Amino acid sequence: MSGSEKTPRVAYEEVEPSYFERRRLKRSAGVISLWALGVGAVISGDFFGWNFGLAVGGFGGLLAATVLITVMYVGLCFSIAEMSAALPHTGGAYSFARSSMGPWGAYVTGLAENMEYILTPATIVVGVGGYLGAVFGTPDTLAPWWWLGAYVLFVGLNILGTVVSFRFTVFITLLALGILTVFYVGALPHFDLEHALDIEPVEGGSRWLPFGIGGVFAAMPFAIWFYLAIEELPLAAEESHAPSRDLPRGILFGLLTLVICAFLTLFLNAGIAPGAKALSVSDEPLFEGFKSIFGQGVGSRVLALVAVAGLVASFHTIIFAYGRQIFSLSRAGYFPRWLSLTSSRETPHVALVAGGVLGYAVAYTVYSLGPDHPVGAVLLNMAVFGAVLSYCLQMLSYILLRIRLPDMPRPYRSPFGLFGAVIAFAIAGSTLVALFLGDPIYRKVVVGVLIWFALGLVYFAVYGRKHLVYSPEERFAEDQRHQAGMGLGSDS
Repeated sequence: MSGSEKTPRVAYEEVEPSYFERRRLKRSAGVISLWALGVGAVISGDFFGWNFGLAVGGFGGLLAATVLITVMYVGLCFSIAEMSAALPHTGGAYSFARSSMGPWGAYVTGLAENMEYILTPATIVVGVGGYLGAVFGTPDTLAPWWWLGAYVLFVGLNILGTVVSFRFTVFITLLALGILTVFYVGALPHFDLEHALDIEPVEGGSRWLPFGIGGVFAAMPFAIWFYLAIEELPLAAEESHAPSRDLPRGILFGLLTLVICAFLTLFLNAGIAPGAKALSVSDEPLFEGFKSIFGQGVGSRVLALVAVAGLVASFHTIIFAYGRQIFSLSRAGYFPRWLSLTSSRETPHVALVAGGVLGYAVAYTVYSLGPDHPVGAVLLNMAVFGAVLSYCLQMLSYILLRIRLPDMPRPYRSPFGLFGAVIAFAIAGSTLVALFLGDPIYRKVVVGVLIWFALGLVYFAVYGRKHLVYSPEERFAEDQRHQAGMGLGSDS
């Protein structure tokens, strides 16, 4: 291959031999590390974020939405488990789409997932600031400093190396689950369903569905917060000792853990004082529950401080995710190539810093819009937009891979097959629609993310598509597509 090798509408450039030497990752993860990475990425959803769904759906509406979203994630995770075993590359969603839809499909999917992983830690860091501010009694004006400190600390920890990062991930995830267990056990004697049903119904509503059936639809983006980011595990493929075997196990054991936590948190946090109405506007719902269990004294504050571990677990692990996601797309030329450089510790330090700067900038921008824009809830809806769009595209990838590449080796196969992928696609699509039919404030910022997405497409159309590189994901996709007789022409 000399100069550039062209396919319709895209061009691949030859790179120097040292290109991939300066872009290497280190294999450090086993099943336990992968399970912790998946659970840790999501566990903050039990500490913060889900509760905003009570404000739009009430307890019954959020409960029904959580059931639907759980079904979606079952279909999604089993499908991703199959694809990750067959396509064990750091690109994750991008590499699935590359094999099924070509370079343009890969970029669109990767861009959607990139928005999710940049915005999710930005959302979580608002929760970190809320908990720390409540514990130490600092004014809201100091919140951006808490956010900045968290980004500096945990981007730095991820840069230190994968061994350190994975060990910390296991520790902080187990600590977060321990804190939730303490809360569940402490909340049981105080549980009273009346607390969960204390939101006054609007006309036509009921105690269980205070905002009617429409409240179920409106609560779906918030129910996603119980599971959002479990799908990041394939991004660790090139750092896993045995990705084809361990990735499906990590994903599915992680999903089981999260399903249990989601329903325990929903019932036991909403079902004790101060009740669903008060929790619906709180940036630290678990702290409110701890105060009801242990009182307003030092003990509850200490527990709330420890509870920050749940938010830290997700914040740390999703920083890992956006680093690998940016690394993979830039290594293949979809994003600027300098973003994929790795350090002497074989970590994508440039991608980690760049993602952190962008995430903090978005959080601070929303904060600057004033109190009419609740930062946590606004960022959550922005992150969910990227997530559900990427879910739709990943399920489309799964369906196309089953149809177009039926003979591709699949070390693991989803027991739900195409049916599970179609159901997940339908629920994800419904949630995407819900984002544009909800509160005008949330709708406005989601339109802002849509503009971000459009600008990303313009970048690829004007520049990125002409400067692609045959990374491992790209070569694997080409081999599979040639074997299936699809050829390069399908990459248009």
